[in-house]
Amino acid sequence: MKTCRTTIWMMLAAICLLSACHGKEEMTYSTDPVTNIEGLWRIIDTRYCYVEEKGIDWNAIREEYVAKAALIKKDDQVALFDLCAGMLDSLRDGHVNLYSAFDRSANTAWFDTFPANFDARLQAKYLKDYRVAGGMYYSTIDDGKVGYVYYSSFSNAFSAGNIYWVFKAFEHCEGLIIDVRNNGGGELTNAYRLSSPFFTDNQTIGYWRHKNGTGHNDFSDFEPLTADASLVGTKWTKPVIVLCNRRSYSATNTFVNMMRYVPNARIVGGVSGGGGGMPMSYEMPNGWMVRFSSVRMYDRDKKDIENGIVPDVLMTMTSTDKDDIIEKAIQLIHSDN
Repeated sequence: MKTCRTTIWMMLAAICLLSACHGKEEMTYSTDPVTNIEGLWRIIDTRYCYVEEKGIDWNAIREEYVAKAALIKKDDQVALFDLCAGMLDSLRDGHVNLYSAFDRSANTAWFDTFPANFDARLQAKYLKDYRVAGGMYYSTIDDGKVGYVYYSSFSNAFSAGNIYWVFKAFEHCEGLIIDVRNNGGGELTNAYRLSSPFFTDNQTIGYWRHKNGTGHNDFSDFEPLTADASLVGTKWTKPVIVLCNRRSYSATNTFVNMMRYVPNARIVGGVSGGGGGMPMSYEMPNGWMVRFSSVRMYDRDKKDIENGIVPDVLMTMTSTDKDDIIEKAIQLIHSDN
């Protein structure tokens, strides 16, 4: 019995020693520029899910930025941050961010060259007597014939009760407009909840695959993504028009994809922003955090939605006194009745 106790105490001591050593390793950070560029490059190379799709020579990027890192002074963390951010910008991905105590990087190339297709000044003309329910601004427009909802962020939570009262306000309308222009995304669960009232049964609206190896093309099998018609009891069966633009990104892009499979829905506006991947975060050798997509999402035909979705009616705003995209949506609702 004594021998058994001795063995147990020795095992516990060894576990504690290993844990202490492991903890010490986790707290040891390197500020060396080359070490951090190499570490960041490796994280993206092995865990980012769009290396091949971005069409860049990631090995050439490594050579270029390691050479630049060698010229940076070890204590110049600002210069190192800018260099790391520059390397990440080559991915042209709005889901890729670098976080330090003094800055956050973000890439805007995915929308910079596209028409804005949204003007808050013009939109305000349609939201004169609005109400707010769970982050959704809503009002009737077109002399009460059309319901209009503007939802600016999928980070804004809402309930089934919110949706009930919004739809109640539009019960005499011919159709509904849901405007998600300039909605940069947020919680994916809210995208599923907002789509739920428009589905009468559960439907496969896409697929996803997660990165499961270090190779650029190491992914799991396709797994279905399903619209859940039961999330919200209130249903809308009249025409619905979804408005999007290039800044309709991430969870918003997913919502736009879902609504493509609603029989009485149409998408109007500009190409959505994309951001079809689901982001995760990893730590660099110096403790900074890098965020990027490691899960790929597809539409029902297994086509990647990372680069955005082309609407049913593709158009660009040109007027200075009215919102052309809202006006087009109103026209389509009347034509469907």
